[in-house]
Amino acid sequence: MAETRPLPPWHTAMSADTAWTADGIPESLTGALSPRSSFGSATEKRGDSVPGMAREQLAGLLNASAEPAASSVYRKLPKADLSVVVDGVGPLRFPVSDEQASQLQELGRRARFGRGEQTLTDPEVRDTWEIPKELVRVEWTEAFAAVLDGMRAELGLPPHCELTPELHSMLLYETGQFFVAHQDSEKDDAMVATLVVTLPSAHTGGEFVVEHQGQAKKYRGLKTAVSLVAFYADCRHQVLPVKKGNRVTLTYNLLLTGDSQAVAAEHPLVSDLAACLHTHFTTPVVLPYSNRRGAPPARLAYLLDHEYTARGLSWSRLKGSDAARAALLRAAAERAGCEITLALAEIQETWDAYDPDEDEDAWYGDDEDEGPDDHEDSGSADDRQYVLQDLIETCTTLAHWIGPETGRLEDISLDLSDAEVASTTPTADMTPYSSEYEGYMGNYGNTLDRWYRRAALVIWPRGQGFASRAEASPGWALDELTVMARAGESAQAREAARSLESFWHAAGHYADQTELLRKALEAARELDDAQIAAMLLRPFALERLVPGHGPAFGGLAAHYGGTWIDDLLRGWSEGWRPGSYGLAQAPLEWLENLPRLCAALSVEEDPSVTAARRIVDLSWTMFAGQVGPALDGPLTSRQKAWLTSLGAPCSGIIAAAAQLGSTRVLEDAHKLARTDGERAHVLAMATLRAAGARETGFDELAVNCAERIRALLAQPQRAPGDWSIELPTGCACELCEVLGTFLRHPERRALDWPLAKDKRRHVHARIDDAELPVRHETRRQGRPYTLVLAKTETLFERERLARERHESDLAWLTDNWKVFN
Repeated sequence: MAETRPLPPWHTAMSADTAWTADGIPESLTGALSPRSSFGSATEKRGDSVPGMAREQLAGLLNASAEPAASSVYRKLPKADLSVVVDGVGPLRFPVSDEQASQLQELGRRARFGRGEQTLTDPEVRDTWEIPKELVRVEWTEAFAAVLDGMRAELGLPPHCELTPELHSMLLYETGQFFVAHQDSEKDDAMVATLVVTLPSAHTGGEFVVEHQGQAKKYRGLKTAVSLVAFYADCRHQVLPVKKGNRVTLTYNLLLTGDSQAVAAEHPLVSDLAACLHTHFTTPVVLPYSNRRGAPPARLAYLLDHEYTARGLSWSRLKGSDAARAALLRAAAERAGCEITLALAEIQETWDAYDPDEDEDAWYGDDEDEGPDDHEDSGSADDRQYVLQDLIETCTTLAHWIGPETGRLEDISLDLSDAEVASTTPTADMTPYSSEYEGYMGNYGNTLDRWYRRAALVIWPRGQGFASRAEASPGWALDELTVMARAGESAQAREAARSLESFWHAAGHYADQTELLRKALEAARELDDAQIAAMLLRPFALERLVPGHGPAFGGLAAHYGGTWIDDLLRGWSEGWRPGSYGLAQAPLEWLENLPRLCAALSVEEDPSVTAARRIVDLSWTMFAGQVGPALDGPLTSRQKAWLTSLGAPCSGIIAAAAQLGSTRVLEDAHKLARTDGERAHVLAMATLRAAGARETGFDELAVNCAERIRALLAQPQRAPGDWSIELPTGCACELCEVLGTFLRHPERRALDWPLAKDKRRHVHARIDDAELPVRHETRRQGRPYTLVLAKTETLFERERLARERHESDLAWLTDNWKVFN
């Protein structure tokens, strides 16, 4: 006997006799899926919902719901419906004559164009004349208003809206002039489209091409009538070169009056869309690389078909079918107990692709003598030349949205999984704003990366509103928690904070970490819960703590105690553990300012001072653990530059330790500086120079450096005929034994050594890695070739320069640190 599933309480808002499939989908939806519905092709790898139909059905319903809307519209009017007068030329006579075109050119100036924040003039991009707008007077008959209303309808804007034209420019294209493909920027907050009016003239060429979603339409001007083309501002468009004659146009900004959102609450599809949302938010996601199920999706982002800028993103200015679909989804979200907002998404798709003109043999490097620049197999280009095969990965990130409470555009950063994204039009059908082709790379095939910007309707269950907003904007969440706690709503604030735990680990990767940590420190104190406070602060790194955080951090140390603060600091320094690769620049710069941070903490009570000492201990443990093992061995120019760059961070730790009386750190630092070899000496001198003169805590270091230099200067200098060189340890093979014997010989300067290629390569590497003063070349005669080694005069020059440097360093130490014999 089949089991009867109870319907959820919210389902009563739907038709009482709605039939449901076994997957929880209304049967009325099963035929609505459009073949153009789009979802991430990499879902098996990244995880998808089961059965995965809810998003598909929603996109299919929305595809079927909206009347097809054009992205560009063409009309023509008799020339009698337009009158144009230009000061200095007079009334234009149609068709525009060559004589009047010449007069317009004399009034014109090179037209400019925008690129990012710049306004440029470049005839390779835009070659046309712009007649000053203040010289132009235009009058239309009533027929113009009727044409605009027809264009409004064909562009998919509802009847209660109106397009208001605002003259932007008058342009003259002479023979050979053009404008390459581009997109218009919004010149007004109400601008949604552009209108190009081509005046009657006897010209050929100069076609106006408008492209949207990979489809291009070509429009030609007329000799005996006025042609009008309206298109949405996100459409790419261009003017092809004029072949003969002159093309004269008026361009208008089309401003939208009225709200493009239609009332859709009673639309018959709203119930079905609400059912899709319910299924989407209650169906578990299959986890990547497994058959296990995770939690249901936290949100749904439905990608719209048109592009919008941050300035143009508004519910009231949605374009074409986007407006109708948004109205339906807003109504469906309300019925399903969800919140919805508008957002801007950055999308990157990585495709398996190839260039059909590429020489396949070149992928495998058949000619070993070819240089690295003989093939150009990567870079930015028109990606239409490449053949797309399989979609490897899609990354979707929300970058801005309209705040659900403020109604203002907010900067956010939220990565979406494939299971959270749906669209009616596949992103691959859109035109990317950037693309980059990467040729064959050995372990990887040819790939094409494409980047897109799309608007999205983002929906989440109302009960998860705080967590959904917090994941996109952690700064907002921390502010809200602090406000709630200070308003006496501590229990609600703690409950809201607990809802963040599943994703809060990513908070340490958001922008402006200094400000985010400040907010987290405040919220952690106000919530008065040690466990929640630790959760909120755990994602951050120790180097994000700055002097301005001192009072708040000190307050936490006093409130939650030494054990709590010690655990927090130890977690913050996890990325610094000895043995991890390299020393990142951010911690090094932070160590330079460690004395200022410790000074800020020292003005507070004892718990803050204890915490400051712990910070210094952790900093030294990290620094010494990673630098100490690198002090053994000969000094090369690369190592010298690296150790010199560590002087300021090392100085910061020692100064902070002296400031707090951390004797263990000071003793360990002096011990490290006494390590045998040139490397330790370079680090010690760089530390002293970064500290300045007579800084507390550095006296012993200065004395040790002076003693080391005096001992070096007391050693006998190299005799003029002594050509002996010591080969650094590191390899005991037979080749290195022969090389070492040659190098140590005080009189022998050259060696001819027949060696196979691999053996020559090993000797080359040993000489180059140690930067030995030995010239090494291959004489390509006979078999095997002969490796020719020759000691150079650089041996003596280096020793002379080293002695001069030691004398200069000793003089500086004597003047600044009073280290006399």
